[in-house]
Amino acid sequence: MSISHRRRKSKGSAAERTLIHAFWSEGWAAVRVAGSGSTQFPSPDILVGNNKIKLALEVKITKDKKKYFPKQEIENLNFFAEKFGAEPYIAVKFAKEKFYFIKTIYLNKTTSSYVSSLELCKQKGCLFEGLISFFS
Repeated sequence: MSISHRRRKSKGSAAERTLIHAFWSEGWAAVRVAGSGSTQFPSPDILVGNNKIKLALEVKITKDKKKYFPKQEIENLNFFAEKFGAEPYIAVKFAKEKFYFIKTIYLNKTTSSYVSSLELCKQKGCLFEGLISFFS
């Protein structure tokens, strides 16, 4: 594994842990899913929930104004969420921004991927505080 790949993975893991702590501090249950993205079975990065809703989250950070997702990654998240009875969301943190949460149905689709932009997240998504208050 290259050094840059390890750094990206480390930053992604740190972002996941940050969200776990944030959800717990708001009274939600939250867990990181071991091996997400590296097993033969579809699984999200994080599962969160309260007594009203369960969310399956794919967590990403980017320096860019757009984040591309392989088509299979989003399809796997949607499949898992359906089987688990959860809502599939992307939690994406753009450079110098807070985390935005957006349902996978709002992602733009290209021929080979899905894409979310900062602009799309501001239009169709919400920040952590908005997500918490909406589902509380």
